Amino acid sequence: MANLSCFIHRRHHHHLVWPTSTPAAAAAAPALFLQSNNGRRTRLVSAVDLSHTHIQTQNTTHLITNSNSNSRHPSPPPPPPRWFSPLDSRCPSRLPNSPLLLYLPGIVGTGLGLSLHHPRLGEMFDIWCLHIPATDTTPFPELVKLVESTVKSENYQLPERPIYLVGQSFGACLALAVAARNPGVDILLVLANSATSFNGSRLRPLIPLLEAMPEELGVGLHYMLNMMTGIASVASETLEKRPSQQTDTGLSEALLALFSELPDLAEAFSVKTLLWKLRLLDSASSYTNSRLHAVKAQTLILSSGRDQLLPSRQEGERLYHLLPKSDIRTFDDSGHLLFMEQHHDLVTILKATGFYRRTRNLDYVLDYLPPSSYEFRKARESHRFVEEAFSPVMLSTLENGKIVRGLSGIPSEGPVIFVGYHMMLGLELAPLVARMFSERGILVRGIAHPMMFNKLKEGKLPHVSQFDTYRIMGAVPVSATNLFKLLKLKSHILLYPGGMREALHRKGEEYKLFWPEQSEFVRMGARFGAKIIPFGVVGEDDIGELIFDYEDQMKIPYLKRFIQELTEEALQLRSNNEGEVGNQDIHLPVMLPKLPGRLYYLFGKPIETQGRKKELRERDKAHDVYIEVKSEVENCLCYLKQKRRDDPYRSILSRLLYQFRHGLETQIPTFEP
Repeated sequence: MANLSCFIHRRHHHHLVWPTSTPAAAAAAPALFLQSNNGRRTRLVSAVDLSHTHIQTQNTTHLITNSNSNSRHPSPPPPPPRWFSPLDSRCPSRLPNSPLLLYLPGIVGTGLGLSLHHPRLGEMFDIWCLHIPATDTTPFPELVKLVESTVKSENYQLPERPIYLVGQSFGACLALAVAARNPGVDILLVLANSATSFNGSRLRPLIPLLEAMPEELGVGLHYMLNMMTGIASVASETLEKRPSQQTDTGLSEALLALFSELPDLAEAFSVKTLLWKLRLLDSASSYTNSRLHAVKAQTLILSSGRDQLLPSRQEGERLYHLLPKSDIRTFDDSGHLLFMEQHHDLVTILKATGFYRRTRNLDYVLDYLPPSSYEFRKARESHRFVEEAFSPVMLSTLENGKIVRGLSGIPSEGPVIFVGYHMMLGLELAPLVARMFSERGILVRGIAHPMMFNKLKEGKLPHVSQFDTYRIMGAVPVSATNLFKLLKLKSHILLYPGGMREALHRKGEEYKLFWPEQSEFVRMGARFGAKIIPFGVVGEDDIGELIFDYEDQMKIPYLKRFIQELTEEALQLRSNNEGEVGNQDIHLPVMLPKLPGRLYYLFGKPIETQGRKKELRERDKAHDVYIEVKSEVENCLCYLKQKRRDDPYRSILSRLLYQFRHGLETQIPTFEP
């Protein structure tokens, strides 16, 4: 018990659980309990020999070393690879029906690669991490079987629960191999800098070097690193005098990269151990690459642009085109240890990519998690230029019909449906959602075109990553089912009946509504007693002038084919509608920028449907309300176009002068409502 006491003394406030085999098996295993400072008991499975591994945890910083390194007695054999939970398994803040997340580590094998992310991940997942002791020599196929047995066991007990395999480098190979062997299990893969690219890495040439090194020289990685860097330095100085010669310092550069990306490696591994780990990487890469064709799991590929150990950017693209259900995100300024960098948050990445679900199918409404303050701040910064350049003026209407500046006329309680005019390219979206959230704490859930979430095929349309911010802020694909669910949850919903036809209008069509003939939202809104708020936005004509529109482009054969290709990539909406609304060809209009003017929003008086459920079941009466909403939107547009003439700060020059005199944070005045 001496070692256990030492462990208790050093563990502070952090909960750590070591199960004997699988997460499910832990509940039934004989256990010891450790009492923490807050009075909770943490389960510690007694089958694990803690005398070989000292884990020190303080907040989110974790170090693993050999606790018996100074012992005079020889250490017993290390324990085999095993799972541990970094958090209390009874976390009260965890979402119901949370999926299982199994973290598979990189070459170091500590299992603590997600330590910076544990608190937030613990609210969304049941987390278990694989620890592979530094001196463990389990072959790669056996490690695959170990992870596979856990996946099968958990899937057998909870077949409807998704299982996430998050793999870093070597762990990504493990995750892919397990997915290839279990196509019938609902597995989601998150791969960070996959080591399937090991053959093209700077580490591969180290294997023959270490194999040829005499045992007498293998006294420690510190000495070897110093030797290699010294050799490289001497060679460089020598060949400076002979510029016609070229030196190959690839091996020393590989070592430098290895120790810079994995700074604790020299402390944990001997030369012999490092050689085994590199051979293990080689084996993992070969084993996994031969089975990639069998991977059918939904996959999120994360690639670093400055990975010094692996060609991760190129490998990410390769995997993206090989795996049928994959999506990719590239982080240009990141290194090999992507998850250990402070400015990356795995939870945010999962939410932005729509990769978090709690059942077999993603539910954009029920699986959605509101943005954190950090996520909102980042989302707003990505569109900050719109707010700063166009200084939006927002007006709302009180219950008595009075128009006031600000958003005080917006009901705090839902369900609320904002129905309005869609400006060219949706320029009004970002300020609307940002101001509503920052000033009123209201999260507006936008009903968006499906091309923002997925495409029928790869091609010329922007990658869906361009719309990550919209997913973070709650956008959902347009569908009657999603609208129904949002209304049931009493959400604030943003709806544009004019859709893409309105957002990609032609020359001379500014502020013209292109709405379907029949109502699409009134009867459903009345079923839940929703308030319908018509609104208008003007200012597009002060931002730019449309000079090359759809009609112009369709006259040019090359551009006509280009438009057809774009349209074929995206899911089609309202294909059965006739007239303007049914024509939603995707094109890229060309606008001539103007000296920036100002955006003006007016949210009209709410139209009540509470108590009118039976009345509005009739199509004719629902259509009357629909026409009323459309008329109110047009009235909002007319009001704003007229009143903005009285705004002395409509021009950006006058606004800049005002801010120069009164400070950048001062609210710029406008006309009196």
